[in-house]
Amino acid sequence: DQPIILVLLDITPMMGVLDGVLMELQDCALPLLKDVIATDKEEVAFKDLDVAILVGSMPRRDGMERKDLLRANVKIFKCQGAALEKYAKKSVKVIVVGNPANTNCLTAAKSAPSIPKENFSCLTRLDHNRAKAQIALKLGVTSDDVKNVIIWGNHSSTQYPDVNHAKVKLQGKEVGVYEALKDDSWLKGDFITTVQQRGAAVIKARKLSSAMSAAKAICDHVRDIWFGTPEGEFVSMG
Repeated sequence: DQPIILVLLDITPMMGVLDGVLMELQDCALPLLKDVIATDKEEVAFKDLDVAILVGSMPRRDGMERKDLLRANVKIFKCQGAALEKYAKKSVKVIVVGNPANTNCLTAAKSAPSIPKENFSCLTRLDHNRAKAQIALKLGVTSDDVKNVIIWGNHSSTQYPDVNHAKVKLQGKEVGVYEALKDDSWLKGDFITTVQQRGAAVIKARKLSSAMSAAKAICDHVRDIWFGTPEGEFVSMG
């Protein structure tokens, strides 16, 4: 029930495409969307923001390593951090999505010294959701019945999905995931590699990186930053 005003920033050559996105948003007739502002000007886009979702980065393509992205992306996130510093509210919550997300988040935070460090986070919620989904699929329950998985480390193939504290609801009772599954070798093997390499698997199948699942994870992340997590639950953020 939180009304929002969306401010969409893109580079000048993409403004025609952005107008198409604007039309689609209008056509969704979303009851909580009070206004949409499409712009190519940083001073318009970053002014008085409550939440900044930084999705703009050079995307990873098939066969690319994240280190290849670093050079291209450091420039983008220095600029965005500087714009946050100059125009946004000091209470702004910044969510970095563009990969390599952890490094880009650090770059943005360093470039906005007057905004508290704890206001910066990056997206590991997609990995968190992927881990929940794998457990749910294996047990034949819904993802909603799984909670408290943890993603340690970078949003990359070196991350560690941890289910030592995870719980699953079975027949109305919460039990530990190890106890519920009774398959330690899967949890210590295929489960971990599936979650670690899921992004690459999606790129291989779709020829594009995750879109809908990433958007859903961003929404989950922002909602939990804004409203907090339910009692007894925790989620993963970088």
